[in-house]
Amino acid sequence: MFESAEVGRTVTKEYFVKEELKLQTELLNAQQALREAQIPVVIILSGVEGAGKGEVLNRLCKWLDIRGIQTYAFLDEAEEERERPRYWRFWRVMPARGKISILFGSWYSQPIINRVFHKIGNRRFEREFNRIVDFERLLTDDGVLIVKYWYHLPRRVLKKRIKADKKEKQRHESGTPFFKKFFKRFDEFLAVSERVLRASDTGFSPWHVVEASDGRYRDLETGRILLAAFKSRLAHIDRTVNVTVQPALQSTNPDGSTVTVLDRVDLKQSVTDREYRTGILRLQRKLYKQAWQAYLQRHNTVAVFEGWDASGKGGAIRRVTAGLDGRLYRVISIAAPTDEELSQHYLWRFWRHIPRAGYITIYDRSWYGRVLVERVEKFATETEWTRAYREINEFEAQLCEHGVTLLKFWIHISPDEQLRRFKEREKLVWKQHKITEEDWRNREKWAAYEAVINDMVAHTSTHYAPWTLVAGNDKKFARLQILRTFSDRLDEDLD
Repeated sequence: MFESAEVGRTVTKEYFVKEELKLQTELLNAQQALREAQIPVVIILSGVEGAGKGEVLNRLCKWLDIRGIQTYAFLDEAEEERERPRYWRFWRVMPARGKISILFGSWYSQPIINRVFHKIGNRRFEREFNRIVDFERLLTDDGVLIVKYWYHLPRRVLKKRIKADKKEKQRHESGTPFFKKFFKRFDEFLAVSERVLRASDTGFSPWHVVEASDGRYRDLETGRILLAAFKSRLAHIDRTVNVTVQPALQSTNPDGSTVTVLDRVDLKQSVTDREYRTGILRLQRKLYKQAWQAYLQRHNTVAVFEGWDASGKGGAIRRVTAGLDGRLYRVISIAAPTDEELSQHYLWRFWRHIPRAGYITIYDRSWYGRVLVERVEKFATETEWTRAYREINEFEAQLCEHGVTLLKFWIHISPDEQLRRFKEREKLVWKQHKITEEDWRNREKWAAYEAVINDMVAHTSTHYAPWTLVAGNDKKFARLQILRTFSDRLDEDLD
């Protein structure tokens, strides 16, 4: 792939000055069009150390409207980044719709470095760049334009540059510690990098290899590639990706009605008041100790609560948090997305709340809204909710690979029990705020929701993140089942 870079190309100063003004004008116009079309852009600057990537970054900031740009340099990982799954640091800097993020270093850097220095083997390395391809597909499916540059310099050019810098005592990238570490393993870096570029050079996110021996040629070529990418994306604003998912396996009753996973939940299960009082105190005391043990072991925990309206999610969450020290957890209540959240990929607002090592995040409703309410109410297109199964499984896989204990609860109740609770809420003054017209409308779509819940469980109950279906007609039984499951999972995952 590096052979495709035109080695030795140069540009005169006069030609550069003449072309720069025209190029900058066109880039600014295209940037404004992207802003109006609400298209987010990610620009990745990668390549050989010493190729002048910092100079390219400065040039792009000069050519483009800086008010619509954010720049990020991924050098050493901060403590808060090491305490979370690796992609958390990248999700944080994803541009809002109409904005541009320029990444100096990216999700490619660490896998390449780890492989060159033999910190990971071939199998792990392949998994890493397969994940990169999946991540970039997820972004581009959501409308993000990704422009990836690799700046190449032959070894002989680098040697000349080092000698010239020493002689003239110039400050240059060749004087950085990154360069020194890289140059010692130049051939290894080149071989590993080419392997990654070939594997991740896709139709939806291609690489652009730019020869960087001459700075003026390098910068003009960067600008021209970027302008072409802008224009191409603007010409294809309505980007749709057709994704198909195998339908969930379903069976039917003798009367022809569909059997779902919820039909297997025994809603007659219950406990006595005495069993509840003794059981909940014992489990809460145990959970309190486990949460502090997780804190000392720097172990993250994420719990997701989903269920029917009036199924008792709030009460169950309160019984869990009653067994935790208030310093160790956060409850994130998910409602309709804000304007800021709508300007990002739907998973962005969940990634941002992933807890630090040793802490617990509890989601009262979650990313499963994409395949539940957004599917039923048609807030998401068929393409969007269909591909969400794959995106959600990948998201949860990253959490679990980092060592996060991930618990997912669906609290199931019968239609009759829901109706009883709705009427009770209407009668009791202190519960009237819990019942809305939307709750009644959702109830009318019970059959539709039952079908999509079945699909959700079938497609996203994995060995690393299984669903726990909770029998919720008896609230006390449900709370004990949730606390017991929470505690048992921590028992498995903690040392």
